[in-house]
Amino acid sequence: MKKCYMSKLSKRFHFLFVFAFACCSLNFAVGQEIQKGYFQSPVKPGQRNYLSGNFSELRPNHFHTGLDYKFGGVEGEPIYAAAEGWVHRIKISSFGYGNVIYLKHPSGHITLYGHLRNFNPSLHDWIKTKAYEAKQNELELFLEEGQLPIKKGELIAYGGNTGSSGGPHLHFEIRDSLDRALDPLLAGFDEIVDKTPPTPQKIAIVPLELDSRVNGKFQRVELSPVLSGGNYRIPETIKVTGKVGLEIQSYDKLDGAENQNGFPRFELADDSGHLLNLQIDQVDFNYTRHFLLHTHRNRFTKLYYQKDLKFSFLTPNDPSTGILEIETGIKKNFQLKLIDAYNNTRLVQLSLLGTDLDSTKSDGASPAKAQVSYYKNILKIKVAQTSKGGLAKFEIGNHSYEILPAYQDAASRTYLWDLRFGIPKKIDLCSEIYIPDILGHFPVGKEHLHAVDNLQIRTSENSLLEDLYLRVSQSGSPTAPILNLGETTSYLWNPLEATWEVNGYSGNKSKTHVYLRAANGARSFVGGGWNENQIRFKIRNFGSFVLAEDVVKPNITPIRVSNQGLRFSIKDNLSGIKSFEAFVNGEWIWMRYEHKQAVIWSESPKGQALKGAVLLKVTDQAGNVAEWRSTLN
Repeated sequence: MKKCYMSKLSKRFHFLFVFAFACCSLNFAVGQEIQKGYFQSPVKPGQRNYLSGNFSELRPNHFHTGLDYKFGGVEGEPIYAAAEGWVHRIKISSFGYGNVIYLKHPSGHITLYGHLRNFNPSLHDWIKTKAYEAKQNELELFLEEGQLPIKKGELIAYGGNTGSSGGPHLHFEIRDSLDRALDPLLAGFDEIVDKTPPTPQKIAIVPLELDSRVNGKFQRVELSPVLSGGNYRIPETIKVTGKVGLEIQSYDKLDGAENQNGFPRFELADDSGHLLNLQIDQVDFNYTRHFLLHTHRNRFTKLYYQKDLKFSFLTPNDPSTGILEIETGIKKNFQLKLIDAYNNTRLVQLSLLGTDLDSTKSDGASPAKAQVSYYKNILKIKVAQTSKGGLAKFEIGNHSYEILPAYQDAASRTYLWDLRFGIPKKIDLCSEIYIPDILGHFPVGKEHLHAVDNLQIRTSENSLLEDLYLRVSQSGSPTAPILNLGETTSYLWNPLEATWEVNGYSGNKSKTHVYLRAANGARSFVGGGWNENQIRFKIRNFGSFVLAEDVVKPNITPIRVSNQGLRFSIKDNLSGIKSFEAFVNGEWIWMRYEHKQAVIWSESPKGQALKGAVLLKVTDQAGNVAEWRSTLN
């Protein structure tokens, strides 16, 4: 039985563990640069244009790889080919880019035009013919050079709001021959004006190792810069111990627009000179989700090396780049430059003071129960101070380790544990027992399986962005179970697979699937297949998962049914629309779908009048099928 007792802390406490890391970088072949003047503006060439989004912009779950041209909320804006070439790829889809054209150019570049309302008449007739040949409502076609040539400045489409779009606009990209997105602003479009430098919102100083501290504690500190003489500064000097990194939340504005956009370049220096460049003007689509490693919760840009990142954003691209470690008693001044695509520059200044570890540190109010947080591989536990003792016992496999608080005061104690040393199955904090909810360690780049009780989690070689210490908890009841997997602020590269045994569930399993439940209770379909009492499913995002039974057919509401065309509203109460098919007089009819308005409409072959029996079949994700029938004379 462990004896709990108070002990005077040493000034500095170390784990004598050695961790070896193999750092590697992925080198990409050099693609084509963008020659100014080669591309013309795809929207209103020669006239002023305004953007709602640009390259290098942080979106909720992805990196924005192009320019979003504003249309003033109106569809139908003429879209022109940015350069001579040919139709390389064309797609009709309800999601993603919606109606989209890819042009390939003699330079090797590819330009993309997304969220289109429709194509020019000749392209529209061509793709309609292909849709009827394939009998597919949504299709994607790849073409060879010479099939559909396009001249520079030729009208190719009209702007719209199709796919996963939040309003009428054109999403425009320039890619190189290796299909990597390049910053289109490098093309030098005079129609877009920007004389406004970027704006910093917050600077974060973050600990990077077990013995790292920010203002004496293992904590992330976010500070708001203040404007001073046209530039920005952090008024207070931040005390740091060990290795720390800087992160920044910031935005850029283009002249005449209020949208907060991204910008591509950061430079960091100290009193001794230049430390690093960070420039983002090229993104490989095979690794777009890897950009999430480069951010904190997709809001802050990290200004330090990430060992598993498959992009070389940093110069120098070295494991030590951006890692700041300042000797005790030394104060260093740092200058961070924010530079947009037009070389407008803003300066942010801050100062860091090196300090030694301090075992006596106030950490706020005493918690009633243990406060537990995770930062990658670091477990942090804050508990109330008691008379029972100060040592905590961590049980790792068949061994136990007694450790002192990293720091404490009269009210509370804070412990730190590096999970790379081992995942505790139980922690005796003297005042209470804490059982970590970590299923296991999943190493990046490997196929790995962890199983416990009624749950198995399997990752592939390409599932993870970085090493994962997966937290798992279950709640609810046998008839309404809840499975919590990971943190919503953690990200996956590709899906992982879960096998969940749900004993006692009595619902209709053929209509029961897994759903991702949002904080507001909304559910989105995930899927899964049953084998007796086990359901196997794949997830792309972490969060809270539930089972739900969907036995309700989709709802079909006719809007217009005539010889001139068909138009319906289709909706589903839970799992969502999976597919739809329409027939007139037994012949397949091409139907277009706008999911945001829940409307489908017909594109009849060669524009002839529709006659005969009408059948519309709509199927949801749970397999429920609704049918609507009528006759056109």
